[in-house]
Amino acid sequence: MTTLVSTTDTVTRDALAVLQPGFTGTTAPDWLLRRLGEGLSSVGLFGRNIASPAQLAALTAQLRAERDDVLVAIDEEGGDVTRLEVGHGSSFPGNFALGSVDDVDLTRAVARELGRRLAECGVNLNWAPSADVNSNPGNPVIGVRSFGADTALVARHTAAYVEGLQSVGVAACTKHFPGHGDTEVDSHHALPRIDVDLDTLHARELVPFRAAIAAGSRSVMSAHILLPALDPTRPATLSPRILTGLLRQELGYEGLIVTDGMEMDAIAGTYGIERGSVLAVAAGADAICVGGGLADEGTVLRLRDALVAAVRTGELSEERLADAAARVRALASWTQRARGAAPESGADTQEGTAPGTGAGIGLVAARRAVTVTGSAEPLDERAYVAAFTPVANIAVGDETPWGVAAELARVLPGTRTDTYGGGSEDPAAEVLRAAGEQRIVAVVRDEHRHPWMSAVLDTLVAARPDTIVVEMGLPEAPPRGAPHIATHGAARVCGVAAAEAITGTRGA
Repeated sequence: MTTLVSTTDTVTRDALAVLQPGFTGTTAPDWLLRRLGEGLSSVGLFGRNIASPAQLAALTAQLRAERDDVLVAIDEEGGDVTRLEVGHGSSFPGNFALGSVDDVDLTRAVARELGRRLAECGVNLNWAPSADVNSNPGNPVIGVRSFGADTALVARHTAAYVEGLQSVGVAACTKHFPGHGDTEVDSHHALPRIDVDLDTLHARELVPFRAAIAAGSRSVMSAHILLPALDPTRPATLSPRILTGLLRQELGYEGLIVTDGMEMDAIAGTYGIERGSVLAVAAGADAICVGGGLADEGTVLRLRDALVAAVRTGELSEERLADAAARVRALASWTQRARGAAPESGADTQEGTAPGTGAGIGLVAARRAVTVTGSAEPLDERAYVAAFTPVANIAVGDETPWGVAAELARVLPGTRTDTYGGGSEDPAAEVLRAAGEQRIVAVVRDEHRHPWMSAVLDTLVAARPDTIVVEMGLPEAPPRGAPHIATHGAARVCGVAAAEAITGTRGA
C-alpha cells in the first residue's frame, strides 16, 4: 500500500534537506541519525569530529548506514585551515604557497591528492577552494588562504583546484562569493563592507568565480559581506540581487549555493540565524551551513521550523524551498555517481613523487614555495626558536600547531622554543636572555599586520645580525635576517620545508 505524503510533510523534509548542521563527538549522535531518516541530507564535519582517518571513515560509514546519499562536508582547505590534520598540521601547504609557485599542474595534483584522502575517509563535499583575490594585504581572515593578489593567477589556480578535487569524486565548494579579499573586517565577528564600483568587482572579484563555474564547480559558498555596488542593504548571503540576479542569472551558475556559517556574527549578530536562514533561502541559497559553533539538535529543529513557518506565511515560497532541496539532492546523486567512477583508493600514492602526483606532493609543493633572501651558513647545531604568535582567526583556529620548532628539534637535538605574544612586556629582551649564545630563529606570521612583531625583529636583528627570520604568512614586510625565509603558509609541511632551508638538509 502506498502512503501519500502530505504537503506539510514534504515541506518539512525539504526544510531538513537544505540544512548542513554540525555536531559534537567522534561518532554520530542518535538525534542526527534520526534526522537523516527524516530528510536531513547533509552533515558538516569539523576538527572536533576527527581523531584519525580510520575513525573518520567509521563515522562516515555510520552516517551512510542511515542515508547512503548523505553529503558529508568539511572545511579542508589544506594549509592553515585543516580539519583532517587539526592536531598536528596539514600535509598540504595551502593556496598562497601554491599561488607563489604558480604551476597549475602542481595545484591540480595537490587538490587531487587532498581529495583522494577525503574520499577515502568518506567525505564527498569540501568547502574549498577560496577564490578570493587577496587585494587587501591587511585582510584579517583571508591572507594565505587566497592564491594571491593577482586576479588572473587566482582564477587559473581556482579552476585547477576545482578540477583536481572533483576528479576523485569530491565536490568543490568555491568560496566566498562574490569575493572576500578586499575586507578589513572578519565576518566571524562583524559585517564587512567592500566599497568598490561594479567595474572593479567584475574585473577583479568575479573573475575567479567565472573560472570556477567554467571548470564545473559543483557548489559555491556565499560570503557574509556587504557590497553596496551590488546591494546597498543586504549582505551577499541574504541578497536576491547577488545570489539569484548575479550568480544564477548573469553568471549562469546552476550548481548548489551554500551559505557560509550562519552563526557567524555578520549574520547571527544582525539578523539572527533563524531569520537569516529564511532570507538566505529566499534569496537563492540552497544549503544552510550551521554547526561550527552551534552543534545541537535544538538548532536544527529551530531552523527547520523557521523555514516551514516561512512557507506557511508566504514569506518563503514552497517552490523556492523545493528547488533548494532538489539541488541538494542532485549534488548528493552526483557524488554517488562520482564515487563509483573515481580511481581506486591508494592508487597513485608513491611517497616523494615529483614533480607531480601522490602522497608526497604536499611536501614537494611546500619546498617549491619557499623563498630565501640573503645567505648564511646552514645551521648545524642546536638553536633557540622564538615564535611570535598573533591571535588566530576563527577559520584557522588556535588548536593547530604551526612553526619550525618541532622539525628543527628533530634535526638538531637540544633546540628549544618559546612562544611570545603581543602582550609580552619586552619580548626582544626575553628572547635574547633565553637564547644565550645559541643562534636565534625568529618565526613570525603576517608581520606586516602586527607592529609589535616588527619592533621585536628590529631589535633582535640589530643585536644579533645572524638571527634567522622565518615568515609563515604574507611576506609583505621588508625581509631581514640571515637569512630571511618565506614559506607562504604555516602548514606543517611549510615548517618542514623551512627547516630544510635553514639546516641545508632534506628528509625523505
